[in-house]
Amino acid sequence: MIKIGITGQNGFIGQHLYNTLGLFKDEYERVEFRRDFFKDEIKLKEFVAKCDVIVHLAAMNRHPDPSTIYHNNINLVKKLIDALSATNSKAHVLFSSSSQEEGDNLYGKSKKDGRELLFDWAQKAEANFTAMIIPNVFGPFGAPNYNSFIATFCHKIVNAEQPQINNNSSIKLIYVGNLVSEIIEIIKNVPKTNLITIPHHDEYKVSEILNLLQGYKSQYMDLGIVPLLRTKFEINLFNTFRSYIDLDKYYPIKLTSHADDRGAFVEIIRLNTGGQISFSTTFAGVTRGNHFHTRKIERFAVIKGNALIQLRKIGSNTTINFHLSGDEPAYVDMPIWYTHNIKNVGREDLYTIFWINEFFNPEDPDTYFETV
Repeated sequence: MIKIGITGQNGFIGQHLYNTLGLFKDEYERVEFRRDFFKDEIKLKEFVAKCDVIVHLAAMNRHPDPSTIYHNNINLVKKLIDALSATNSKAHVLFSSSSQEEGDNLYGKSKKDGRELLFDWAQKAEANFTAMIIPNVFGPFGAPNYNSFIATFCHKIVNAEQPQINNNSSIKLIYVGNLVSEIIEIIKNVPKTNLITIPHHDEYKVSEILNLLQGYKSQYMDLGIVPLLRTKFEINLFNTFRSYIDLDKYYPIKLTSHADDRGAFVEIIRLNTGGQISFSTTFAGVTRGNHFHTRKIERFAVIKGNALIQLRKIGSNTTINFHLSGDEPAYVDMPIWYTHNIKNVGREDLYTIFWINEFFNPEDPDTYFETV
């Protein structure tokens, strides 16, 4: 059991790493970190002393005064080193650096200087140290106007604003889930070198990304069509886009019922991509689900009976409730990293149609059980 602590645990990359480690409870123990530990020497030392591995992600990315970024980031590194030294820690420290290290900016300089300070500590302490040069990271739950231009674009498009392209350059990208996999591999197999360049997985011009995101808005949000998702990158980008939709305001989506003397006809889903469609009946009082996915796109459409659909983001205590009825057929799509369930709250059997964008594979189900 490897005990792992993450500074910046609640940040963009930190929350994804923390939640992913939680999927492997037999292999990793997560040591809780809070931002105020850097303001309390005793708590920081207690945190460090518990850790076999420390992933140092805490840093400031943006500020009107670049010198503030530099001093903040260096001070965090120095405080961490002081705690490591005071506790005689031999923890394997992973440090998130950036391709901006060689750039002419104080953020990049703070990363380079911070890396060198931690390297010096590791040599003196005879501990393992790995610095990671990380390309541009995107994924769900990134902060707009802070973590990435993709987060900013998604936020603006979903809220009917028009993003602006300042520089239509070609950007090397890595999805946050892929980055987390790289970090876990470094934890499991300590590299012989102290400096690792994390490879980018995709490269696109800014305008190409914007065109894809605008297509998701016009097809998915405006017309209810699941767009054609040709690559893993496009699936990851689409899931990133979906994470910025305000679930309370957007769902449930009412379906159109075409009724005549024969009965009714309801169109459930329009697809430009593939997947699997399933049908279920649920007895009164029974709950299905209580699980979440990290990559799958899933739709619940209630066509008969009365249902309560509940969602909760992993790491949050806030539950979102949707009441659906077959009298007014409607659907809710499940965002990734949201545990969800569906309960029959009526007296008759509940009929539900499920669509998911990939075939079920028992060797790789991407289904993790957690009660909403």
